[in-house]
Amino acid sequence: MDINKNSDLRDELTVFSDCLGFIDLTSLNSTDTVGSIASMVDKVNRFQQAFPGHKQVAAMCVYPNFAKTVKERLSAEGVKIAVVAGVFPSSQSFIEVKSLECEMAVEQGADEVDIVLSLNYFLEERYNQAAQEIAELKRACGDAHLKVILESGTLKEQSKIYKASMLAMESGADFIKTSTGKTEPAATPEAAEIMCEAILDFYNKSGKRVGFKPAGGIVTPEDALKYYNIVRTKLGCEWLNSSLFRLGASRLANNLLSRIEGKEINFF
Repeated sequence: MDINKNSDLRDELTVFSDCLGFIDLTSLNSTDTVGSIASMVDKVNRFQQAFPGHKQVAAMCVYPNFAKTVKERLSAEGVKIAVVAGVFPSSQSFIEVKSLECEMAVEQGADEVDIVLSLNYFLEERYNQAAQEIAELKRACGDAHLKVILESGTLKEQSKIYKASMLAMESGADFIKTSTGKTEPAATPEAAEIMCEAILDFYNKSGKRVGFKPAGGIVTPEDALKYYNIVRTKLGCEWLNSSLFRLGASRLANNLLSRIEGKEINFF
């Protein structure tokens, strides 16, 4: 028996278990209903009874009109309520509309708000306007955490991804996030590395730790492990907690559970 192989397997399974606790369990479909979202909440509520010893997901991420449904039904301890707002996923509307949507989502129970960087400003190098929008939406969110989605696959160039990362953090983002999952490519390791480098530079300059959330196309345990290792290598173990690292995914939880348990599981 190869002792080192067994040790490596245990270490990998431990990381997979940790990754369960970093997931923003997500449902962002045009067909979502109060009933389907309530069913997802019920599964989260039952999870630790069904799988004792496993880590609970970090948050549930839904459209803002379902924040109240989640708030009223969620009983699982420590699970945050996240919403997408600011006219997700396009971010193409009046700032007053975006701001009101963020305010209403928080009033309805959102702990965290995911918005999209105004690419209409950023791509035309109107950086002040892009920054002002983020700052305004941060104010609209009040005490709720603000995650800013860069849509890194659209930005493409490393320099643009880095600049967008710094702009978002300097404007008040508590997290920066790769993608909406609505465009291709979504999350990529290359973008993740650049964003984590920006997070570290911002921390060294400001003393503020900003979180990182890859999202879009993260399906397999190997995908999760890839981003876990990028965060561990680029930012260090201080970032390996649900306050600073999230995985935006809808199918990943079942796949991680299946790998950990050694059998197919379709709980979520």
